[in-house]
Amino acid sequence: MNDQALAQHYLDDALYTFRYYKKLAEGAFAQISDQDFFRTLDDESNSIAVNMKHLAGNMLSRWTDFLTTDGEKPERNRDIEFVILPGTTKNDMLAYWEQGWKRVFDAVEPLKPEDLMRTVRIRGQDHTVVQAINRQLAHYAYHVGQIVYLAKHFRSREWQSLSVPKNQSAEFNARLQNRQ
Repeated sequence: MNDQALAQHYLDDALYTFRYYKKLAEGAFAQISDQDFFRTLDDESNSIAVNMKHLAGNMLSRWTDFLTTDGEKPERNRDIEFVILPGTTKNDMLAYWEQGWKRVFDAVEPLKPEDLMRTVRIRGQDHTVVQAINRQLAHYAYHVGQIVYLAKHFRSREWQSLSVPKNQSAEFNARLQNRQ
C-alpha cells in the first residue's frame, strides 16, 4: 500500500468512526424519556443534554474554517455549554447536535491525503491534521461513552444493547461466523 492509499484509508476510517459515534449516541437518545435527557446523577455530573451541548459547541468551534483558523474560536463560550437554559427542549438539543455534526462532516469529507500533514492550530498549539482528527475522535468517544452510560443507567433492565448484549458474546460471534 502506498502513502496516498494509506492516507485515504485513514480519512475514510476517520469518517466511518465519527459516524459510528454519532449513531451510537443517537441509539441512546432514542431509548430515553425527555425527562431523562436532562437528568443528572448528582450536582457534579452532566446530563445527556449537557454532553450533547458541549460536543456540538466543540464541533462548531473546531471544524469551522478547520484548515485556516484556530480551532478554539474567540466567540466560543465553553462554560455556557455546561448550562441548560430554561425552556430548552430535547428537539432544541437534537437540532444543535445535528448542526455540530454537519460541521464535522463538511470539514472532514473534502480532506485529501495531501492535507493530513498540514498544520492546524487548536488553542494556539500546532497539530497535524491527523493529530487534530485523532484528538476530536478521542474527545467525542469519551463523551459518547458518558451519554451511553447515562442512558443505560436510566433504562436499566429495559435497555436495548447498542452493541454486543451482555452475556451474549457467543451468540453474537456465531451470527458473525454464519454471515461469512
